[in-house]
Amino acid sequence: RKGTAEARMPTSVLWMRRMRVLRNLLRKYREQGKIDRHMYQELYVKSKGNVFKNKRVLMEYIHKAKTENARIKALKDQAEAHRLRNKASRERRAQRIAAKRDALISGEQ
Repeated sequence: RKGTAEARMPTSVLWMRRMRVLRNLLRKYREQGKIDRHMYQELYVKSKGNVFKNKRVLMEYIHKAKTENARIKALKDQAEAHRLRNKASRERRAQRIAAKRDALISGEQ
């Protein structure tokens, strides 16, 4: 063999191939609706910043991020429902107390 490893397969070529693969995947996922534009932008910058070694790692990250976002959304919805239920019960209790107070006042007079 003649030539260094860099001369035989330049790292810049490897980098360009990797970026093209990752960016094509991101573009495809965005068009299919698997990721929204906010996640696309975040992952685009991360891939440029050398966070993802290959396509498989990027796909695993996307799946994990989507499940985490779904979990957070479910928890948020659950907390909101809990707040609404508590608010309704507080209002019912206040109405009951007011009714008792009115009955007590009208009974005294």
